[in-house]
Amino acid sequence: MTGTNSRAGGAAPVPDAGPTRLGLCSVTFRRLPALEVARYALHAGLEVIEWGADVHAPADDPSTVRAVREISDRYGLTCCSYGSYFRACPGEAAGFPAVARAAALLGARRIRVWAGGTGSRYVLPDERHGTVRRLREAARIAADHGLTLATEFHGNTLTDTVDSTLRLLDEVDADNFHTYWQPPQDVPDEEALAGLARLGDRVAAVHAFSWWPGNTRRPLAERAGLWTAALGLLGGRGMDALLEFVPGDDPEILAREASTLRQSAGQSLTRHP
Repeated sequence: MTGTNSRAGGAAPVPDAGPTRLGLCSVTFRRLPALEVARYALHAGLEVIEWGADVHAPADDPSTVRAVREISDRYGLTCCSYGSYFRACPGEAAGFPAVARAAALLGARRIRVWAGGTGSRYVLPDERHGTVRRLREAARIAADHGLTLATEFHGNTLTDTVDSTLRLLDEVDADNFHTYWQPPQDVPDEEALAGLARLGDRVAAVHAFSWWPGNTRRPLAERAGLWTAALGLLGGRGMDALLEFVPGDDPEILAREASTLRQSAGQSLTRHP
C-alpha cells in the first residue's frame, strides 16, 4: 500500500501469513443470545468470530462487551473482528472512539466499517471527500489502539465496485486500512473471482455465503466451486473466512455450512499449494 505510518498514527500489524481461519459473523444469528452463538460456533468447529455491534456487543455498553469477551474466552473462540456499523457519515465521527474501545475490550484486532451511505456512481465529490476524511481519522484512532480497519464490500457504499474500493484504499492512504470481500449479488463466479484477484492482499477477510439469484439464500455447497477458488486466491495470507447469513437463519445447519467451507479450504490448498 502507499500509506505511511504517520498517516495512521502508527499502523497496526496485519495478520501473520498462514492458513485461512474459519469463523462466524454473530449477526448471522441476531435473535440468539451471545452464549448460544458461541456454543453453535464451537460445535461447528469454528475458531474465530466477528461479534456484531448491533445486538451482541453494542459499543455504548462496555459491560455487555466485557461479558461477550468472557464468553469468547470460555468457548475458545478468538474475536477476529468487531462488526461495527460506523459508516463515516456526517455526525458519526464523535462516536468512533467508543467503537475502537469496544473492539479492544473484545480482544479484536480489526474493526469492520462501512464506506459511507451512497453508491460510488451517485456520490458527489464533496460527500466522497468527507467520507474519506472521516475514514482516515478513524484509521488513526484505530491505530492508537493497535487495530486495523476494513470496509464492508457492499452495495450503496464507496466499496460497491472493485475500482471504487481500490480508489478508496488509496485515498484513505493508511497502512492499517483494508477491505473485506464477498461475492457481489448476481455476479457470475469468474467475474467475482477476477475482482477478488484485483483486490489481492488488500483483503483482510471474506464474508462467506451462497446467494443466487439476488439475495436468495442457498446452502454453501451450491457455490462450493466459488469458495474453493476464492480461498485458493487467499491461501497463505492469514485471512479470515467468516460464515454469514445461512439459509433460514437456522443455527442447526451451521455445522453443515462450516463443513462445506472447511472442505473448500482444504481443496484450495490442494489446488493452490
